[in-house]
Amino acid sequence: KTTKHQAEKCFNPRDSTLRFVNTEDEFDFLCEGFKSRRALMSCGHAVTPTSLTNWCRRLLDQGESRFTCAQRGCVYEWPFSEVRKMALLTPEETEYFEKALAANCPGCRTFVRKETSNLSVRCTVCTAKRGRVYEFCWQCLREWKGPAPRSDRCENDGCCNESLKTLKNCPDITFESVTGVTGCPSIRACPTCGSLVQHSKKHCTNIVCPRCQVPFCFVCLKLTGGCYSAQCSAAPRQTSIPMWKKQ
Repeated sequence: KTTKHQAEKCFNPRDSTLRFVNTEDEFDFLCEGFKSRRALMSCGHAVTPTSLTNWCRRLLDQGESRFTCAQRGCVYEWPFSEVRKMALLTPEETEYFEKALAANCPGCRTFVRKETSNLSVRCTVCTAKRGRVYEFCWQCLREWKGPAPRSDRCENDGCCNESLKTLKNCPDITFESVTGVTGCPSIRACPTCGSLVQHSKKHCTNIVCPRCQVPFCFVCLKLTGGCYSAQCSAAPRQTSIPMWKKQ
């Protein structure tokens, strides 16, 4: 929580790189009423620098190493570069965040930073000592096995991607406004960007991804323009997460 001794951080209203909105601060969970203008994260949710800092620090203090959106139905992972910019991190905060984001290399225990979109992490210390490239998996913290780069898992037994686990184990959805749909999971990975999303159960089956803003059918997973049937068949549970290739 922000104290009187901590100056609230505010966005520069002239920053043309930000998308300002006149909505509530969706991350002010303690109702502190931060005065900064609200700006949209890449997932489409509104924050102030201080509320975003508080949320991300909470994630780190809970042992998390990924910055995920807190809004229901949005489990988009923000890259650290976006958090650093949008939270207006001070040098002290940046140092704290970077230390918390480091992992001990299983080969030499040296702190190593993870690449946001690649679970395969190269340790320069072990690479130099062993005379060969040494990479380990950020997810299971074992020496990397299989092709790289990958954002879901390595090929070590037991290496599990939580998003894929969610897609596999989530219950089926029952729509309130659409009949005849069976076997449709309640959580889907957006076919365009891979962000996990949920349906409100109301209205039609088409939704707009809060991250990439591309509309698609929650049932058949086709883009909205390619789904013409009100009674389309449910696509199977997804076993991989699409990688977003921005144009």
